[in-house]
Parts: sequence; C-alpha cells; structure tokens
Amino acid sequence: MNTSFLSATVLLILITDPLGNIPLFISALKQVKPERRRKVVYRECLIAFVVLLTFMFFGKGFLEVMHLTDESLRVAGGVILFLIALKMIFPGDGGHAANQLNGEPFIVPIAVPLIAGPSAMATVLLMSTREPERMLEWIGALSITMLVTLLVFLFSGKIHRLLGEQAMTAMERLMGLILTAISIEMLLGGVAAYIKKLA
Repeated sequence: MNTSFLSATVLLILITDPLGNIPLFISALKQVKPERRRKVVYRECLIAFVVLLTFMFFGKGFLEVMHLTDESLRVAGGVILFLIALKMIFPGDGGHAANQLNGEPFIVPIAVPLIAGPSAMATVLLMSTREPERMLEWIGALSITMLVTLLVFLFSGKIHRLLGEQAMTAMERLMGLILTAISIEMLLGGVAAYIKKLA
C-alpha cells in the first residue's frame, strides 16, 4: 500500500484521535490550575512529538536488532490498528489512567499513551522503515498531526460544549470505521507481500 503525504497525515490524526481523547484529556487536567493548563498542553504535545520522532528515526535499527521483517511489521500494524478501531466503534466501560491521576500530569497519561500510544508508535515505525527516503514527508505529517492535536486540546472545553457528548461519540465511531478499512488494507498488504516473497 503506497502512502501519500496526505494519507499519512490523515492516518496519524485518526490514530492519535484528538477529538475522541477530549473527555480523557479534560479528566486528566481536572486537578491542574486553569492558568497552568495551556503550559501543560504545550509540554505534553512536545513530549509526544519527541517520542514519536524517536521511533521514526531509530525504527530501522530497532527492526534489525529484533530481526523483524517489513511484512511482519505491516501485519502487526494492521492488527493493532484494527483493535484500536474496534474500541473506537465499540467503546468499553473500562477505566483509564487519566481517571486515576492526582495532581499535574507529566508524560503519563497525556503524552504517553493518550497521544503517543502503541498504535501511533507502530505506524511511524512502519512508515519510516518502508520508505526512509521520504523521511521529510513523514516528519511533516507528524508535525501537522501534533499541531492538530495541540489545537484540539487547547480548545477542548469549547469543542466539548459545542459538539456535545452524542456528536463527539458519533464522530469517534465514524473515524473508527475509516480506521478499520485502513487497518484491513495494511493487513492484506502485509500478507500479500509475504506470499509474494515466498513465491
């Protein structure tokens, strides 16, 4: 599956799911003073960006050390995205680390895993190892994703009040449906590449 700059950006935004994370984000900042919240948002988004950028740059070396093939990573990435998409479409009632946090959040749970979760890490790893010559494009896609996440979190209160709980749930499920199709495409691409390699 050839990935364009636009599709990579859309994919990363869908995976990081800033709109769907608004309730968890608001919950994580309940204990933070209003005048500190903007600084916390900037800091956590920067940390998440650095984490994902690290995975992007050192992904190839990681695969070589672990003796993993591109095909296995594509299949694994497809499976992870599929599971994430299912949770977006059929959310459970399980608690989240954000609900158990006291005081100001630092790295956990906003930067990791709310923004830079396992699926986002696997995706940037996959993009950088499959087409390392397009690294500038992937950095650009990640930068736009972080900018979108930053803006959504900065205006999370207003967005939550404007859209309401039902509209946000509907949007998250729609994004989950799109992500399901992307994950299946990635999974089939990995299987097809593996069969072609065997042949």
